[in-house]
Amino acid sequence: MTMLVVQDLIVGYGPHDEVLKGVDIAVSAGEFVVLIGPNGAGKSTLLKSIAGFLKPRKGTVVFEDVPIQGLRPRDVTRRGIAIVPQEANVFPSLSVAENLEMGGYLDRRAIADRMAAVYARFPVLAERRSHDARTLSGGQRQMLATGMALMAAPRLMLLDEPSAGLSPAASAELFALIKGLHHEGMTVVMVEQNALDALAIADRAYLLVDGRNARQGSASVFAADPDVRRAFLGG
Repeated sequence: MTMLVVQDLIVGYGPHDEVLKGVDIAVSAGEFVVLIGPNGAGKSTLLKSIAGFLKPRKGTVVFEDVPIQGLRPRDVTRRGIAIVPQEANVFPSLSVAENLEMGGYLDRRAIADRMAAVYARFPVLAERRSHDARTLSGGQRQMLATGMALMAAPRLMLLDEPSAGLSPAASAELFALIKGLHHEGMTVVMVEQNALDALAIADRAYLLVDGRNARQGSASVFAADPDVRRAFLGG
């Protein structure tokens, strides 16, 4: 079943600015899709548009057969989509537990059960539940941001550069956790700077260049293609 369909999406940050210039993607339920391409290609803009943070000038975003383009972020979240932004994705002055509570604000009746599930998935967060988020390491903050998204019980997770600024060891740990979520049935769309690592755990990939679709296909085929590796994967 196709869960998400984006068609002919045109989005900009100003009246005369177009970052996305007619992008199309489709994501099936349970699929893991990675978006790759050079800086400025519009990958993060696409995620923000799906999540409701940017309003398209043209085009459609259909989630589970319902158009959602133009909805407010909280309404997109209510429909089953959660985003983990690259920056400002936790509240530094709040404790780990308070951050998770903020993630579950749309359905406060389920907060206790969902927090218990997050702590079971991320034991380090359980150990540091009373600590301010500012005291966490980079990898722990990304775990907390992911946990906050899970507090909304999404069916689709959008991940924007989750390994940015992390050490290789922390990145590997985070990728293993994301892979685990996918294996449990979570549908994932991810933008990632470490494209080869992302392709290794994804099902399919889209290549965006200058705000347009350049190519799509199997993640393993992308990773093995010498032209793609040379141009976009650093080798």
